[in-house]
Amino acid sequence: MFRALLKTMRPRQWTKNVFLFAALIFDQKLFHLTAALHTAFGFVLFCLISSVVYILNDLIDIEADRQHPEKRKRPLPSGELSVTVAIPATVLLTLVTLLLSYYLAPAFAAVILAYFILMLAYSVWLKHIPILDVLVIAAGFVLRVHAGVTLIHVARFSPWMYVVMTLLALYLGFGKRRAELALLAAGAGSHRRVLDGYTIPLLDQFITIVSGTTIVAYSLYTFFAPNLPANHAMMLTIPFVLYSIFRYLYLIQVKHSGGAPEEILLSDRPLQIAILLWGLAVLAVFYAS
Repeated sequence: MFRALLKTMRPRQWTKNVFLFAALIFDQKLFHLTAALHTAFGFVLFCLISSVVYILNDLIDIEADRQHPEKRKRPLPSGELSVTVAIPATVLLTLVTLLLSYYLAPAFAAVILAYFILMLAYSVWLKHIPILDVLVIAAGFVLRVHAGVTLIHVARFSPWMYVVMTLLALYLGFGKRRAELALLAAGAGSHRRVLDGYTIPLLDQFITIVSGTTIVAYSLYTFFAPNLPANHAMMLTIPFVLYSIFRYLYLIQVKHSGGAPEEILLSDRPLQIAILLWGLAVLAVFYAS
């Protein structure tokens, strides 16, 4: 039962919470021990609260998930995890996470609570509204970035990162909707009601707009952000961002994947290499220049 509960908490999804480290890295505090420990602890707590949201989502969608070709294999829809175990575990995890978050930093606890309320509203209602559903997902990523800001004393973190993060999250969100629509075809609406409000041509237009805007916004960040080196060396990281965006688009449209971006991140070697090289380039710009 514990293994089933852990599976429902979706450890693979925890990769999304690495965005908490954005403030630590881009404010040049990666090697400040106290700041690093605060951010690491905050990462763990955000993983817990996001897992609570996943459990609640599975509880709410348990009947619909039983009709889905993949989601029916999850512990709750399959019966591997009992509802009578999942509900008390959810309550306990929520209370523990909120208390520890407040102890770490009251502002961080406020962000955690805002994220939890927003995602709860998403699970119950907002995920059924086209366009707004993806905007809420993007807001969740922005809150992750802001959560990292609340954990350290920020001196050089640029607001441009919020813009880039919003656009990148929209890109991934619309890509995920396209992959789901392509996978489920005519029966898509019966598995996820919001898919009735989308078409593949419409999503392709959204993806084109958001991907192009993301590239422009990131390029402007590398040139105009006040916290960057005066030699504009950050512009050297643009090719890695370009490749990553194009690679994800290739995986969506040619390989027909993308329904779970975190799975792609953990399995697609070219994308992993591009992200790794981007990360190394960022570290070189900030810490070796």
